[in-house]
Amino acid sequence: MAELQQLRVQEAVDSMVKSLERENIRKMQGLMFRCSAGCCEDSQASMQQVHQCIERCHAPLAQAQALVTSELEKFQDRLARCTMHCNDKAKDSIDAGSKELQVKRQLESCVTTCVDDHMNLIPTMTKKMKESLSSIGK
Repeated sequence: MAELQQLRVQEAVDSMVKSLERENIRKMQGLMFRCSAGCCEDSQASMQQVHQCIERCHAPLAQAQALVTSELEKFQDRLARCTMHCNDKAKDSIDAGSKELQVKRQLESCVTTCVDDHMNLIPTMTKKMKESLSSIGK
């Protein structure tokens, strides 16, 4: 059961990341490469100037990738905390003498609720990231 819930979240997050890559990151990569190529075409620039120019070209993409990574880590941490709470509740129930099957059902229900709640956060998180990505480099 827990594996099925994990798969649901993983597929939703993968879909979100693919959408961000296709609609935002890929455009930024194109701009970065074109910008970097322009840096290399300046025959009057020193090696250091070309390197600094390329670094400036890479900065927006690096910022975008850091943003996506940070948001995904926060999401993962929140989901982990929620499922940890479910595990704690299940352990408390066993310690209080509840039957194993009852505790297992309670745990599955709790984990499913965590996953459902976090799946509902994905559209808002996606919108927020797309807005942030659109403003990077402008």
